[in-house]
Amino acid sequence: MADDYLPLSDLLSSLSASASAASSLSRHIPSLSNLLDRLHPTLLRRLAETPPSDLPPFIDSLSSLQSELARAQSLLKSPPFMPTAVEALAHGLGRCLGLVVVASDGAFGGADVGALHRGFMEFRAPDESVDAVAADVEAVRLDFSDVVVRVKNGGDEEEVGEALSDLESLIVGGSIERNRVTDGDVVAVLLGRLCSSCTPENRIRIVSMLRSLVSEGEENKERMTDVGALSSIVRSLSRDVEERREAVGLLMDLSDVPKVRQRIGRIQGCILMLVALLNGDDERASCDARKVLKALSGNAQNALHMAEAGYFVPLVKFLKEGSDMNKILMATAISRMDLTDQSRALLGDKGAIEYIVKMFTSGKLEAKLSALGALQNLMSLAENIHRLVKSGIIAPLLQLLFSVTSVLMTLREPASAILASIAQSELILINKDVALQMLSLIGLSSPVIQHHLLRALKSITAHPAATKVRTKIKERGGVQLLLPFLLERNDEIRIIAMNVLYNLSKELGGEFVEQIGETHINIIIDIILRSTSEDERAVAVGILSNIPVNDKKATDVLRKSHLLPLLVSLLATTSATPSPTEKWLHENVASVLIRFTVSSDKKLQRISAELGVIPSLVKLLSIGSSIAKSRAAISLAQLSQNTISLNKRKTTKWMCVPSPTEGFCEVHNNKCSVRGSFCLIKAGAVPPLVQALEGKEREADEAVLDALSTLVRDEICENGIGAIAKASGVQAIIRVLEVGSVKAQEKAAWMLEMIFRIEAYRQQFGESAQVVLIDLAQKGDPCLKPTVAKILAHLQLLQMQSSYF
Repeated sequence: MADDYLPLSDLLSSLSASASAASSLSRHIPSLSNLLDRLHPTLLRRLAETPPSDLPPFIDSLSSLQSELARAQSLLKSPPFMPTAVEALAHGLGRCLGLVVVASDGAFGGADVGALHRGFMEFRAPDESVDAVAADVEAVRLDFSDVVVRVKNGGDEEEVGEALSDLESLIVGGSIERNRVTDGDVVAVLLGRLCSSCTPENRIRIVSMLRSLVSEGEENKERMTDVGALSSIVRSLSRDVEERREAVGLLMDLSDVPKVRQRIGRIQGCILMLVALLNGDDERASCDARKVLKALSGNAQNALHMAEAGYFVPLVKFLKEGSDMNKILMATAISRMDLTDQSRALLGDKGAIEYIVKMFTSGKLEAKLSALGALQNLMSLAENIHRLVKSGIIAPLLQLLFSVTSVLMTLREPASAILASIAQSELILINKDVALQMLSLIGLSSPVIQHHLLRALKSITAHPAATKVRTKIKERGGVQLLLPFLLERNDEIRIIAMNVLYNLSKELGGEFVEQIGETHINIIIDIILRSTSEDERAVAVGILSNIPVNDKKATDVLRKSHLLPLLVSLLATTSATPSPTEKWLHENVASVLIRFTVSSDKKLQRISAELGVIPSLVKLLSIGSSIAKSRAAISLAQLSQNTISLNKRKTTKWMCVPSPTEGFCEVHNNKCSVRGSFCLIKAGAVPPLVQALEGKEREADEAVLDALSTLVRDEICENGIGAIAKASGVQAIIRVLEVGSVKAQEKAAWMLEMIFRIEAYRQQFGESAQVVLIDLAQKGDPCLKPTVAKILAHLQLLQMQSSYF
């Protein structure tokens, strides 16, 4: 897979740097330096002219050439060396260049490349070179066996370092015959010293020499294949940059040995460190780590270890191409992994979901079971749900749920759980009858499956685009199928079923009482009274909030069931900082209270006021959500509409006797009270109403302005405006003109026109309103222009004869 390779541009850049460095180091051998100087330009020119058709093998061949250049640098750094070593170096580079030509399918087979290839393969080191003479002198001075003993038995690190330096000059310099290196115990000595050495410099030198020894022959490779030797090398993966770079390079050199591939994955922490190097910033180490992981990935257990470390490419490959047992092994592992959302996304991106779905649809029982388990663990991510829906799995899952075959019964629970996850996406609505099919299964299923199916129905019926689905469920008797769950003893199942009923009740309209029935309405009220679950109380009130306000029969049922004092008590016990569920409960309670405060029924309003509804509504203006504030404002507006008629001033029999001033309202010019006349002023509702306009949320604007507008009537207009102005309401109304919806702007403009009829308020607020008003006159909705023009005329910014009127 393409993910296994270093980008070509990065590899060419690395090749350029390596070739340049090797050329500089070989200046004392002009013939070799000349060949190295020509290497990179030739490759680059050929790539520009004819890019290879099959990129991965070509990158492999370039990587081999890069590794050979790295070895060349190591050798050339430590002169003197034998002519035979220099020749071997050149021939190795020639062989790698030949591999590049082959991997490019002849695309790099031009005359210039051919000449360069021959130059490397036919290279001969000068026989009489100073380096060769010096190498002979050095070989007489250093005794190989003595150097090995010094490395093995050296005491302090400085002494060991000197011995390692001497050994390196003998091995890398090529001044020792090959059989002396391979026949001795050099590998064992170096590995032993690698375990005991405590300086990074010495360990780096040791690993580098081991890499040189690997290139000497298979015997040295064999000596590094036991678990102890590999463990020593693996430990170097966790150390300094240069050491881990050399260590991963050594493991890459050894990875073509079957024994190494069998054993290395079992060494604790090895694969984890390789994956860390793969994802690290060191490009060379990352490239080598990728090659080692690729060599190890043919083993299923190694693939699992890589997946646990966050590298999923081999696991997905097994899911795609592996045997049936290996596919089951991989899917089962996914089902048990503690995955992050990032890991789930990676698996989804690599195609794991499509391969797992194929396992489910075409595999046998064990394959189906492991596939469903894996899908369950991947479904908490929205993107994966989309992938799963597009894979066409919904129909097979439903078919499985309807199956009566005993062998497949064990699959029904995970299948229903996956459907519940899929239902979170509106894509499930592509299958038009999926909700009805699930509904038909509810009464025939076990509690666990019922739980999952109800979760799915809750999600489906909550989707904004599911209007037709909700209507169809209602028409097919879905409400009646769900009502028995109101008496279900399993709390979770009962609450989820109530949520489905809540979603469906939005579509019932005038049929609500007919569909639900008075008996079940009383059961719902009893649930509100007795339940200790905040969620259950909220959804129960929510169901009742969907009863149309104009359904007087339902209102009578609710009033006789003593719902109203129960709702007031729910608001009385709320905290100053309500939870999301409490906020939803408040919204639903406020919605139900609208029916108990309708302005056409003063008797019902008085009952509500006597029970303390008005202080509860005012409290919601401070702690409720924007929706709760809007609904509370609607009720307050309905109550305030009747305040004037309820407190008509009674003339006293004796004109000389002054009227009592206690409870006197300066707005209504009468003795007002909260319970007796529903007065907004006495309820302290004006400041929180104004504050609701000052917030960032705009949902409550219209209802709040309706409530405040009840104070701006002809007989109390000036007093009411004064109360609004005292609470900084004029500035808030001007702000609504600027940021509110068109309907809210209409209401705000009407109120502002009333306010600016009074000279004192024109003087105080006129200038701050001018910019907004002029902007609305020029760019605002046409429905606003007549009222805006009147306001501008009050401010003497527009003639009353203007065409705006």
